[in-house]
Amino acid sequence: MPRFFIAVWPSAEVIDALERLVRPDEPGVRWTTRDQWHITLRFLGAVDPGPAGDALRAVSAAPADVTLGPRIERLADSSVVVPVTGLDPVAAAVRAATAEIVDRPDDRPFVGHLTLGRRRDGGPTALDGHAFSSGFTVTELALIRSDLHADGARYTTLATRSL
Repeated sequence: MPRFFIAVWPSAEVIDALERLVRPDEPGVRWTTRDQWHITLRFLGAVDPGPAGDALRAVSAAPADVTLGPRIERLADSSVVVPVTGLDPVAAAVRAATAEIVDRPDDRPFVGHLTLGRRRDGGPTALDGHAFSSGFTVTELALIRSDLHADGARYTTLATRSL
């Protein structure tokens, strides 16, 4: 069953900079690919895409300048991420607009990040602590459908909303 989320796609310049990071083959590590790199503002789960699109159109937020970095970190031991700052107001607006369409409330604080990979055993990776710094201006949000496959998730943008 597909799952949905509202996210930001990074700029082409950020994607190109991320792609230049050396991500060696490591046992137990699955690196994400450029077509998977996004910043989730809110995970919606298995919702009806119609109301999710309506919620996306209801988001009221201004464009935001975001910064990625300064170093690659670990999130919840298994995720290798680039921290992202500057999206808190946008994420709050998305949360407010989508409050009625999710099955359960989510009171966890927003932690902006872009996932580069996942490590099954929680051990170190070659990118842990590696310096990375970039930024871009967010001017658009996307409603994304996620379909899980053996080689990783595949994402399809269903709708967008300009800020």
